[in-house]
Amino acid sequence: PADGGGLCYVNGRRLELPGGRGGAPLLGWLRDIGLTGTKLGCGEGGCGACTVMVSRADPASGEVSHRAVNACLFPLYAAEGCHVVTVEGLGNVRDGLHPVQERLARAHGSQCGFCTPGFVMSVYALMRSCREPPSMEQIEEAISGNLCRCTGYRPILDAFRPLSKEGGGCGMGDQCCKVLGGSGDCGAENEAAATPDSNGGSNGAAAANGGSRKGPAEPIFPPELLSYRPKSWTVEGPGATWHRPVTLEELLEIKAKHPDAKLVVGNTEVGIELKFKHADYPCLIGATHVQELNAIQAGDSGLTLGASVTLVDMMHRMEEMCGSLPEHQTSTFRAIIQQLRWFAGAQIKNVAAIGGNICTASPISDLNPVYMVSRTVFTANSAAGGRREIPASEFFLGYRKTALQPSEVLEKVHVPFNAEHEFVKEYKQAHRREDDIAIVNAGMRVAFAQQGSGWAVSDIQIAYGGVAPKTIFASKAMTALKGSAWDRKALGAALEALRQDVVVASNAPGGMAEFRMATAASFLFKFFVEVSTKMAGVEGFESQVADRELSAAQPYARETCKGLQHYDTVTKGSIVGEPYRHVSADMQVSGEARYTDDIPTPAGMLHAACVVSTKPHARILSVDAKAARSMEGVAGYFGASDVPGNNIIGPVAKDEECFASEVVTCVGQIIGVVVADTEETARRAARSVAVEYEELPAILTIEEAIEAGSEFEGWGHEVACGDASACLSSGECDHVLEGEERMGGQEHFYLEPHGCLVFPGEQDEMLSYASTQALTKHQMLTARVLGVPAHKVVCKTKRLGGGFGGKETRSAYFNCVAAVPAYLLKRPVRLILDRNEDMAMSGTRHPFLGKYRVGFSSEGRLQALDIDIYNNAGNSLDLSHAIMDRAMLHIDSVYKIPHVHARGHVCRTNIPSNTAFRGFGGPQGMLIMENIIDRVARTVGRPPEEVRQLNFYREGDVTHFGQALEKCHISRCWEEVMQGAEYAQRLKAVEEYNAANKYRKRGLAITATKFGISFTAKFMNQAGSLVHIYTDGTVLITHGGVEMGQGLHTKVAQVAAQALGIPLQDVHIAETSTDKVANTSPSAASASSDLYGMATLKACQEILGRLAPYREKLGEQAPLAEVASAAYMDMVDLSAHGFHSTPEVGGFGTKRPFKYFCYGASASEVEVDTLTGDFHLLRSDLVMDVGSSINPAIDIGQIEGAFVQGLGWMTVEELVWGDKAHPWVRPGHLHTQGPGTYKIPSSNDIPVDFRVSLLSGSTNPGVVVSSKAVGEPPFFLASSAFFAIKEALYSARGESGHAGHFPLSSPATPEKIRMASADEFAAPFAGADFVPQMSV
Repeated sequence: PADGGGLCYVNGRRLELPGGRGGAPLLGWLRDIGLTGTKLGCGEGGCGACTVMVSRADPASGEVSHRAVNACLFPLYAAEGCHVVTVEGLGNVRDGLHPVQERLARAHGSQCGFCTPGFVMSVYALMRSCREPPSMEQIEEAISGNLCRCTGYRPILDAFRPLSKEGGGCGMGDQCCKVLGGSGDCGAENEAAATPDSNGGSNGAAAANGGSRKGPAEPIFPPELLSYRPKSWTVEGPGATWHRPVTLEELLEIKAKHPDAKLVVGNTEVGIELKFKHADYPCLIGATHVQELNAIQAGDSGLTLGASVTLVDMMHRMEEMCGSLPEHQTSTFRAIIQQLRWFAGAQIKNVAAIGGNICTASPISDLNPVYMVSRTVFTANSAAGGRREIPASEFFLGYRKTALQPSEVLEKVHVPFNAEHEFVKEYKQAHRREDDIAIVNAGMRVAFAQQGSGWAVSDIQIAYGGVAPKTIFASKAMTALKGSAWDRKALGAALEALRQDVVVASNAPGGMAEFRMATAASFLFKFFVEVSTKMAGVEGFESQVADRELSAAQPYARETCKGLQHYDTVTKGSIVGEPYRHVSADMQVSGEARYTDDIPTPAGMLHAACVVSTKPHARILSVDAKAARSMEGVAGYFGASDVPGNNIIGPVAKDEECFASEVVTCVGQIIGVVVADTEETARRAARSVAVEYEELPAILTIEEAIEAGSEFEGWGHEVACGDASACLSSGECDHVLEGEERMGGQEHFYLEPHGCLVFPGEQDEMLSYASTQALTKHQMLTARVLGVPAHKVVCKTKRLGGGFGGKETRSAYFNCVAAVPAYLLKRPVRLILDRNEDMAMSGTRHPFLGKYRVGFSSEGRLQALDIDIYNNAGNSLDLSHAIMDRAMLHIDSVYKIPHVHARGHVCRTNIPSNTAFRGFGGPQGMLIMENIIDRVARTVGRPPEEVRQLNFYREGDVTHFGQALEKCHISRCWEEVMQGAEYAQRLKAVEEYNAANKYRKRGLAITATKFGISFTAKFMNQAGSLVHIYTDGTVLITHGGVEMGQGLHTKVAQVAAQALGIPLQDVHIAETSTDKVANTSPSAASASSDLYGMATLKACQEILGRLAPYREKLGEQAPLAEVASAAYMDMVDLSAHGFHSTPEVGGFGTKRPFKYFCYGASASEVEVDTLTGDFHLLRSDLVMDVGSSINPAIDIGQIEGAFVQGLGWMTVEELVWGDKAHPWVRPGHLHTQGPGTYKIPSSNDIPVDFRVSLLSGSTNPGVVVSSKAVGEPPFFLASSAFFAIKEALYSARGESGHAGHFPLSSPATPEKIRMASADEFAAPFAGADFVPQMSV
């Protein structure tokens, strides 16, 4: 075909690809044709929400490959001749779910549901590609490129276990739907994940009456494509021309004509450059169909691979050869395989070509160091010059610069075999183990020859990535080792030489100079141990490695995750207390659940793109939008002067502008908005708007704010009891310590970015669909900006793809921005942020700093705490004062302290306004206290668990803010964890392990939590719910709460069904809307189930009161339909509005700010590689007090999800800003934008053994069905993992002669862990008291 018209099947439908989209990914087109189950989560292939399966027949063999790919990167025109299967192609609620979908729904593996279709498709593609059931290891690897922020991953892994080899596989043998191309239930009815169906049936495809039915036919590979032979293809377009050659000669001719053309296979690099760097590549060459570039040939000297061979195909071929050849021949292959295991997610490896990875010439490429040391040879080719061979060691010339000439292409790669007594090893350390780019990596090769009666190094090569602008050889270290014996003397000389080879400047891009140099040295030592181990059995070789050092070379190994969940059972027939799955689970696994960006766009819809500040603090001198306005398709540019109402907004204080008018106070602040007929046009036009600034001094950190006295005056409060100052100075304390504790922020990373659709109506009416937790805030602020009454603005939402507090206030800001052009142009406007925009503009969890004095007795009993607490509020107040208030209310953690004086300071800085996040300041306050407790324990020489328990609150104790503790279950939770986790026995085992291992250490720690439930602003503790009963006996509920994955709608439905005595499937929860329930509080503070459950219960009780005479007349067994119909005939109102306000609470500043407290405890065991800072979590035992659970499955899901999110905050998630600590980042800019640079936990980071128990027999009188909140309280339980890491480090530091307390700030990243180890390899670069830089 020429210029479009390419053939593509989607879910079995034959379609024609559109023309003119040369640089476009597959995702946009899929969503354009209505397949919105495939989500846009990040746009860079880092979250997996956009996963689809692409199937293609090999023209030569006819074999069909099925691969999961990221639709956000996979080139649209690479789908030509392929069959694309999306989640909609598998099954649906009406016709039946596919077994993969059904299992995920039944196992509670979907909460907010935004990531769910991606998980479904990753596992489905794996099942289609396997001829026998995959192993759990394969399943875990298949979902390695999928992120989930809600579930904690354990239920997802459990859901797919029955599909695995270990779980019995499909169970249908030759009749499996995968084999037959059919559908239906695979028969695993006895799986442990099976739970009651919220729709009343026994499986996810159940009919309304509870019957099961078969699903739709599984999409088979279209027969037409089996015989399809691709031809040369060119598609011209306004942005880029796409060429798809099918012969090498044709490819070289195109490259000769267009030397600047980019070759594309997986688009994993070019796609990023096009979207985020706005690269201009007018000529793209799809290099997927050239036979020579896809060839894999094994020869006598090694393996030769075409440059278009995918990473996964290279890995599989090398694995085959490792299994069939002598071990010594395949040392390089094993190094490459190991590096690829952690290289990227499966979706990337499935399509990324080895040639693209090489030619990108990234200085942190994981494979290039291995190629360089293994004598790999690259073959280049061009039309004019023909072929030439380039050793990998000579290929990389500089930063992203190679030895290729402009007209040349990389044709093939030859990886040689190894000789006997030759060893190749790979190394890598990243922020997160799975699917992450390296901070430092290395490839090393050594060959030995006999020398007299011993052995000497005959050849050695050592290459490092991540320490220079290109991958480099450690030439001086190589010289020190070559010709020498493999002994300590040579190692010492090599390490000394390495300090000259690897020199990282303090202001080098990426920072972490000391860590990178220390880790490079550690890698060399690891290689020394590894090779010594390999040579240990060779005659004449004497190993100089002690037994305690052997684990330094131990490869990372992890069992597949397993878990246990314990909860009380309820009386048969009860709806409340049953583990029903999420009411939208089936919709979510099938991709039918609709989110804001999935709403069909009407004709005339305009797309908005924001013009934002690029300076942290500056005066706006001019804004020139002429170029934007002149672009075809642009409907207008709007700024501060165009606001019809009030430009000044804010959730509490009115201290923000909808559009910056004169001064910008952070990078990312919105100056204006462009609206156009397409999103691409709007974004291009927004980039053309020229803003001229006069820069002003910027304050970016808490320390700078303290120095400048920059606070939000009047918003910092105090909490006190006793007289802390007098106690500390009286001499009654045996010890008084001063210190500081600091912790970084945390990005919310909800999978669904901020977005809204605004529809203008008649007479200034406005309808907004928004991804928000606070619809009333949207309504009121939108009305304010437009200058219209609130009754003219209606805000709605069906569900959120995660919120965690990040969509409580900041989302209204974007809604106002979109509403202005919608109002002025009288046309609907869509504003959906990209992931990088969302992260750069919408704020994070607050960084905190605590400066304290603490007094305590010689046994470790706390007596007094005097503390100043600072948070980094950003450029506006937002909710920072309330977050500080809650931090002060939780500064006691779980400990009785007679004298406390806490002062809060809300710091004004020039970063985007920080905002609510799960825990709302509570975790920051508690972590400060737990660090203090750790220091107290070290000071008095007692185990931390003893000092913690010594200071616990008891029943009836009064907190430092005056509230008496009722039903205080701290000790109960603690004791259950101590017993269930076998803490004492395992602590001894940990000590034995540490005694036997010098460079791998384990740590075991236990912590507890106490979290207050209620909004600390008293008036917010109110809720409404509207309940309708229809004459067929079904019930419709509209309440003011927002479903964001926490299971609120499910719990409310259970409460209503129980109260009305009807099946759960007879209750439906409608979308949340301000015209149904008005004046709502945000869905936040973990209080939504309490508030809306009780409001709904009251409404049901009111209607039941009206129905009582009819129930008495018709009998207790009469169905609700009969009773309701009888009442209706008598003109009885079958609707009621229930209202609930939390009794007894008084808000911040009173002696009862909280209705009650939630309690919990957890114990965690970790293993740390002290040489690199890598760690993994071996086991976590959690006990959480949730009262009498409304739904134990949902509660356990919230606990696990909160724990893993807390684990992220305290370990892998680090925000890096352009501040004094990071001079290599532009001032005020957020460096960590998107999953490429900001890492949340993956499925590989959760505890290997994950055990959760709900505290048995707990009740909570006065709250709906005696339950307790569960969203935020478990978050802090992850502190047990943080302190387990610290325990491991105490052991390591003790061996290095640095016993005693040391500071460890959250997050405990690999850099902080490695440098805190303070061993001999880090000593040349930093002292034992070295503290890595961080943004606070």
